[in-house]
Amino acid sequence: MAVLAGCTTPAPETVPDGGRSVVATGAAPAAVGPYSQAVRVGNLLFLAGQIGLDPATGQLVEGGVVAETRQAMENLRAVLEAAGFSMADVVQAQVFLADLNDYAAMNEVYASFFDGPPPARAAVEVARLPRDARVEIMMTAAR
Repeated sequence: MAVLAGCTTPAPETVPDGGRSVVATGAAPAAVGPYSQAVRVGNLLFLAGQIGLDPATGQLVEGGVVAETRQAMENLRAVLEAAGFSMADVVQAQVFLADLNDYAAMNEVYASFFDGPPPARAAVEVARLPRDARVEIMMTAAR
C-alpha cells in the first residue's frame, strides 16, 4: 500500500489500477485511532469522518454546530486536496448529528462548500460522537 503524505510529500508516480494508497496530511487532524484520514482505490477516495477539530490544537472548535460543521468541512477539504481532489469531486456524504434539531444550521454551512450540484447525502442523529462533537461528516469522492 502506498502512502500519499499530503502537500509536503509527492504522491507515488504510479498506483496500479485498483491499487490502494493512504492519504495523510497535517492540514487536517491526525487520526485518533487505527484508521486513515482517507484511502484511495483507483479513481475513488474514501474519506474518514471528520469532526470539528482544529488541526493546529487538536481541540474541538468552540461555537456549536455551525463552527464545528465549518471546521469539519475544512478538514475534509484539506484531505481531498492532499489527494489531488476537490469538493467538486465529492459524490456522497454521510452526516452524523448529535441532535437532529441542528440539521438546518448544519445544512446551511454544509451547502456553502459546494458550488455546483451537491453530492448525494444522508443525515442521521446518533447517540454520541467522539469528543462529544455536535457533528461528524464523512465523504466519498470520485474522478
